[in-house]
Amino acid sequence: MLYKIITSAVAGLLLFTAGCSFVPEYKQPAMPVADTWPDQLPAYETGSGQTAADIAFQDYFTSQTLQQIIAMALENNRDLKVALLNIEQAKFAYRIKKSDELPVIAGSTGLSRQGVPEDNSSSGEAYTTDTSMSVGLGITAYELDFFGRVKSLSQSALETYLATREAASSTRIALVAQTADAYVNLLAQRKLQHLAQETYKAQKATYDVIKTQYDAGSTDQLALAQAATSTESAKASIYRYKRLAAQAENALVYLAGPGVYDLIKAPETPSETPSEIIDDIGFLSRLPAGLPSRILLARPDIQAAEHQLKAANADIGAARAAMYPTISLTGSLGFAGESLSYLFDPSRSLSWAFSPNISIPIFNREGLKASLDVATVGEKIAAARYEGAIQTAFREVADQLVARKHYKGQLDAQNALVSATRDAYNLSKARYDNGIDDFLAVLDSQRSLFSAEQVAIALKQAYLSNLINLYKVMGGGKMDTSNAN
Repeated sequence: MLYKIITSAVAGLLLFTAGCSFVPEYKQPAMPVADTWPDQLPAYETGSGQTAADIAFQDYFTSQTLQQIIAMALENNRDLKVALLNIEQAKFAYRIKKSDELPVIAGSTGLSRQGVPEDNSSSGEAYTTDTSMSVGLGITAYELDFFGRVKSLSQSALETYLATREAASSTRIALVAQTADAYVNLLAQRKLQHLAQETYKAQKATYDVIKTQYDAGSTDQLALAQAATSTESAKASIYRYKRLAAQAENALVYLAGPGVYDLIKAPETPSETPSEIIDDIGFLSRLPAGLPSRILLARPDIQAAEHQLKAANADIGAARAAMYPTISLTGSLGFAGESLSYLFDPSRSLSWAFSPNISIPIFNREGLKASLDVATVGEKIAAARYEGAIQTAFREVADQLVARKHYKGQLDAQNALVSATRDAYNLSKARYDNGIDDFLAVLDSQRSLFSAEQVAIALKQAYLSNLINLYKVMGGGKMDTSNAN
């Protein structure tokens, strides 16, 4: 019987508290950017109609080594772990706020024993003893949410939780791109180091020939000095690129953990070409580019900004509701008696208490109004941040699309320049060997060739970085948090 009474009371309270809400109707701000990007490529280049967010990183990055490195980074990176733990923290905070919508029902039991001196006892040694026992259930200060204050706070906590999930997804996308870019940088530095070593070998051989000619008196000291200058310059470049390659390795270890060493270890022979070089690495470069700018709304950072806007919107409802009376209930239902023999006899020991409380804001109304103004301004700030996130994303995509449009032509032109410079070097060396030109022409052509090859490698790195960043800014590899615990 007691269970039925408590259940009916709780059900009645829940029905009674289904009140109104002062949360403003949410309206998604209009897109503060154009519908399409400038200078974008033809629509749906892949022919599949997919967006970048639909393409997993394992399908976009074709290098198996890079796929393994990214997987290790996702497993071991501390920044991503912090982001995932933030999801857990926000989820528990939401559960706390959600629980405030339900009454807190607690069981209680007690035993008291009291001795009072008898009136006719002069010595005070004779006592009358009273014993009281009780058992029951009680509701502690349950707020009747007539104006939706508690529900608004719960909604705000939910949106904050959802924003945290999207922030973790954004962190994951950034980590995937950062890891891929770091790997491309490592391959570029190793290719540059290999180029410097090969250039040094060629120029050292040239120096040895000039030295022999100088010892034989068939050339002058200026040619020998010029050959030495070119050789030592190439040698200095070797150490420079060794340093940069080692730093690139450190960057990958920071991102993916020490286990990545087995995947990125340098060749045993310094002059040996690495097993995977920057010229071989390829991506699924044909991303769909001719898509409307509204696809940006699926980017997790923009989703997070919108959830924060919705949370600020709910805060306005809570601040409005706080200006109205607050009604809370405290009550109990149970049994109390002097002995166990009739403690649970409803006819003799049933007890109850009911204590409603109403709080009406009077003298602190200005403070509550100021809180509402703060919440209103906070919602405007969140809206501006949301629009700013969209504008930033639009610019990022537009920049990467423009870069992709022109990088390929620039890279082809640079490779043609390398080929032409190599021909010029071979011609100038042949003319020098035949006594037609002096060594200065050979030296200039050597330096030009080395410089052109360096630029070509750096340009290939920039092109690959563009493909990585385009995948990132279009929301590629978004983490699925629908099953997050």
